[in-house]
Amino acid sequence: MTDPYVRAVPPGQPNSAAFMTLSNTGETPRALVAAESDAAATVELHTHGMVDGMMRMRRVDRIELPAGEQVALQPGGLHVMLIGLTQQLEPGMDVALTLVLNDGSRLQLTAPVRRIDVGGMGGHGGH
Repeated sequence: MTDPYVRAVPPGQPNSAAFMTLSNTGETPRALVAAESDAAATVELHTHGMVDGMMRMRRVDRIELPAGEQVALQPGGLHVMLIGLTQQLEPGMDVALTLVLNDGSRLQLTAPVRRIDVGGMGGHGGH
């Protein structure tokens, strides 16, 4: 896993998202099936997709990690959604995350908070 980070959000914004690149260097397909963090009341796996001609976010049960490949979690695509933030996320802070894989393994990581200009890629606000 490389370059994890969490999006800084304005005061009062209850949700944020975490992004990173996941690598499956093994020969067996794996999947990310859950994520956990004390920074939010609920942590879900999400993706963006077109629904009725509009970009919408929706929850997914798993993010497939094919053997020998990398999967990017990025703005406008797959991501880890942090819902009901327990604290204000400011640039320079670190957020502890735990990723849970389908084989039961748990990856613990620390993701710095970064300000991201999403340029109209809304969808996280009223979620």
